[in-house]
Amino acid sequence: MGSAQNYELPCKLNNPDLLHNLSFVHGEWRKSKSGKTFEVVDPGTGKAWTECPTNDASDVDEAVQSSQNCFEEYRKISPRARAQMLFKWDSLIRENKEDIATILVYETGKPRAEAYGEIDYSTGFTWWFAGEAERIQGSVFTPALPDRRVFTIKQPLGVAAALVPWNFPIAMILRKAGAALAAGCTMIVKPSPETPITILTLAYLADKAGFPKGALNVLTTDLDKTPELSEALCRHELVKKVSFTGSTRVGKLVARICSDNLKKVTLELGGNCPVLIFDDANIDQAMSQIFALKYRHAGQACITANRIYVQSGIFDNFLERWNAETQKIVVGHGSEKETTMGPVTTPRGIEKALALVSDAKSKGAKIHTGGHKVSGKGGYFFEPTVITGVTPDMDIASEEIFAPLCSFLKFETEEEVVKAANDTSMGLASYCFTKNVDRLWRLFENLEAGMIGLNTGNSSAAESPFGGIKQSGYGKESGKDVAVAEYLISKTGTFTLEGQS
Repeated sequence: MGSAQNYELPCKLNNPDLLHNLSFVHGEWRKSKSGKTFEVVDPGTGKAWTECPTNDASDVDEAVQSSQNCFEEYRKISPRARAQMLFKWDSLIRENKEDIATILVYETGKPRAEAYGEIDYSTGFTWWFAGEAERIQGSVFTPALPDRRVFTIKQPLGVAAALVPWNFPIAMILRKAGAALAAGCTMIVKPSPETPITILTLAYLADKAGFPKGALNVLTTDLDKTPELSEALCRHELVKKVSFTGSTRVGKLVARICSDNLKKVTLELGGNCPVLIFDDANIDQAMSQIFALKYRHAGQACITANRIYVQSGIFDNFLERWNAETQKIVVGHGSEKETTMGPVTTPRGIEKALALVSDAKSKGAKIHTGGHKVSGKGGYFFEPTVITGVTPDMDIASEEIFAPLCSFLKFETEEEVVKAANDTSMGLASYCFTKNVDRLWRLFENLEAGMIGLNTGNSSAAESPFGGIKQSGYGKESGKDVAVAEYLISKTGTFTLEGQS
């Protein structure tokens, strides 16, 4: 077994066996065929603390064959046995929560409290899908024609590939792999180059939970080889399903590649999520919900608040309170107890934030708080930033931000703000705050998004279908029936009864 014993975390783990830095294929820790590696960097310091294999297209076939061979046997395992493995995996993740949180802090940069929060949220998926494994059912019914019966059965699709981002690596894997493994599929995971260690830890625990060799394989790679490795997985004839979470631009490429062989695809893509706060809203409620939503993981979430619309009657009051709270944020390394917001995860995040602020200022926006890179800390830190005077021609109004930038826009009427909120190619999530129940129902029906937060900024859970509309993707993850169905095929059988009187 290859482990990361030649590297040392800045903080010790209670269970050092969790730490691995080689790819995981068919129950074995492996280097890439090329022997090349890439560094994993702590975004809180900008320094590398381990390295992982740089896999490329030449490494794909062996991993896929492993998953296919495993699938031929795993598909025959009873749903209860699959559920028991998922429950055991869930238990092992919870038992190692402290160490997994530590790894997560040093890979993503998020504060330790947020790392705990991600683990708690993520294990909701293993728990939920363990239960869903035994709820996969077909049907029998009498059709229109006499003396006939029709029945349906559900079967696992085959080998699935998961292409996952770095912002919530545990949640993204457990949400995808939990559904696939519950359905009876096997899965190959390509982690983001920023967060491979977290996912290798989950693969190690899946192995300990009793999943057969090849049920969950992991191929790591660097940023340069990510397109090659991803395309090879998408094109492999034995890969029957691809689940991708990431940008709309890359999602379109994944869909185009998979269309060549009509592979089943789930796409959870970018968001440009609006928040609508009306004069009659409970300001304390709106503040607490949206503040947490906006600054969680330094604004690096697809469902975070991108555009905050506040009705004119409370705009000044709300903005004043928001500015005051923003100035209390303590920016620092995720391992430090006093830190309430960590760094962005990549240097690209800093570059984009600076570009968005510069564009907004040049077009007349006002910066109330922040707007600069934090110097002297060594990592990828950016000040929590509050901007008003945002207009539709500014990049910050139309692009997914993925940084701790808050843009505030004033509105007068419901009709006006709904039109503005929907004026985007994306449709992942929207949020609204009002105590008018009629308005809530109108907003629920009229806002163009796959998920609507009604007086809440936290609408994602294992039991709720997660997914967008428009150019935010298609397909659903999590939720009753729909998520596991993404990994199943349905067969219809029809037969005629003889001698029926």
